Amino acid sequence: MKDKQNRINRRNFLRTVGAAGLAPVAASLASAEEKVAPSSSIAAARPQKPKTPPIPLRRLGRSKVKVSSLCLGGNSNLIESQIILRKALESGVTYWDTGHNYAGGNSELGIGRFLTKNPEARKKLFIATKASYAKNVKETEERLQLSLKRLNTNYIDLYFGVHFMSEPEQLTDELRKWAIEAKKRKLIHLFAFSTHKNMARLLAHAAKLDWIDAIMTVYNFRLRQEPKMQAAVEACHKAGIALIAMKCQAAGPSAKWAKQDVEIETEADKKLVGYFEKKGFTQGQAKIKVVLQDKRFSSVCVGMDNMSLLNANIAAVKDKTKLSRADMQVFSEYARATCSGYCAGCADICDAALPEAPYVSDIMRYLMYYKSYGQHDEARRLFAKIPADVRNRLSNTDYTLAETRCPQHLPIRELVSEAIDKLA
Repeated sequence: MKDKQNRINRRNFLRTVGAAGLAPVAASLASAEEKVAPSSSIAAARPQKPKTPPIPLRRLGRSKVKVSSLCLGGNSNLIESQIILRKALESGVTYWDTGHNYAGGNSELGIGRFLTKNPEARKKLFIATKASYAKNVKETEERLQLSLKRLNTNYIDLYFGVHFMSEPEQLTDELRKWAIEAKKRKLIHLFAFSTHKNMARLLAHAAKLDWIDAIMTVYNFRLRQEPKMQAAVEACHKAGIALIAMKCQAAGPSAKWAKQDVEIETEADKKLVGYFEKKGFTQGQAKIKVVLQDKRFSSVCVGMDNMSLLNANIAAVKDKTKLSRADMQVFSEYARATCSGYCAGCADICDAALPEAPYVSDIMRYLMYYKSYGQHDEARRLFAKIPADVRNRLSNTDYTLAETRCPQHLPIRELVSEAIDKLA
C-alpha cells in the first residue's frame, strides 16, 4: 500500500522531479562529445539539461514579501533531519515553519545547526516560529529571545506571538504594542497568530485589526464547505492579512489512516484514492492542490519528516494541473460521507454544551496526533496538561448534548473514552 500511495504517474514524475535524475547521464554524454566534436559544434552537440518548474511563489498578504507556496512544517527533530532541510532548500521550499515547543526545542535547534553550517542560506529562507503557550507579553519576549538563539539568527521573518489561539481576547493591546516594538527593534519582520479552533470567529475578528500581518489556520477540503469559514477567509483577504493553511490533509480523531503507509479500510477512502490515482495524483497530493487552488492562501504548511513525502509534495505543488469542478465535487461527497470522523474545531459549541469539561476539541486534536500522526509521546504530554480535576471528570461526563449539537456528528463519548485509554 505504501508504494501505491506514494506513486506519481510517469507523466507528472518526469515533468517535476524526475528530470534531475537525467543530469549525470547528460553530463557524461557532453564530456564524450567534446572529445570528438569540432570546437565550433560543441555547444550545438551538448544535450540541454531538462528544466524542472520552480516552486511557485505567492505574495504574503499586504507585505511585499513572496514565499514558497509549500511551507516546510518543522514539528519534528530537525537536528536529526538535516538532509530534509538541505533538500527543501535546494528544491525551492524556502518557507520554513517551526515553534518554541516543537520536538522539545529540537526543531529550532536543528534549523540553527543548519544555518551555522550554511550561513549563506539565511538570506534565501523565510523563517517562522511561535511563542508556544506564552501566557503574557513577558513570556512572549522570553520565547522570542530563546528562539533567536536556537535558530542562530538575528531576526524572525514571521513571528506567531499567539500559538493555539482560541479567543479574540488573547489579542490584547499590550501584545499589539509589543509587536510594534519588536518590529522597531528589528527582531521580527511580521506578526501573526495561529489557530486550531474557533477559526471562523477568530479570522473575522482579526480582519478588523490593522496590526495582524498573517494567520496560520486549519483549512482543507472539508472546511472549504463551511459558509462561515469562507466569509472569514474572504474578510481577511480583503484586509490584506496573509493566510497560511495547515492541517490540509484533514485527518481526524476517528481517522484510521492519514499517513501513506497505513491500510485504507473504508469504501469512501478507497473511492477517493482510486479516483485521484487515475488522474496521476495520490490523495495527499490532491488535498494540497485543493487548498492552493484558493489564491487567497499564500502557502500551505505541511509536516514533511521523510524524503518520500517531501518529494511527493514538491511534485504536487510544481504540477500545473488544475482540479476541475468534478474533482471538487468528489471531495465534497467524500467530506459528507466521512464527516463523523473529523473534528472541525468549532470548540464554542462543545464548550457551551460541556462547561464542566471545556477541553473536548483539544482532546480530539490530541487523539488525532496519536492516531493519524503517530506522535504518541506528544499527544500524551498535551493530554497531561489538562487540569487534573477535569481529567478525573471525563469518564463520568454526560456528552449527549455535545453530540447532539456537533455539526460533524462525532461520537464524542466514544472518542473521549479512547483518548483516556490511549493518552492518560
